[in-house]
Amino acid sequence: MQRPTKQAPPPLQVDTVRVVLVGMAAWAVALVVLLLLGDRVDPLWTWTCLAAIALALVGLGVMRLQGQLGNRRR
Repeated sequence: MQRPTKQAPPPLQVDTVRVVLVGMAAWAVALVVLLLLGDRVDPLWTWTCLAAIALALVGLGVMRLQGQLGNRRR
């Protein structure tokens, strides 16, 4: 006996560019705080912030290639 299958819900409409920009801004704020703290924190955290910002920029580049960046109409 087979179970009745449920229909998949519709995909969510998410502005991924805005999500990436907010995340990148949060990492940038964390980087500024870490730079202000200076030698009191582990340098690994500074490199983590820089890597996150770099990956966000790569993600924005990929979104631009896919055409998600250019047509943001609201």
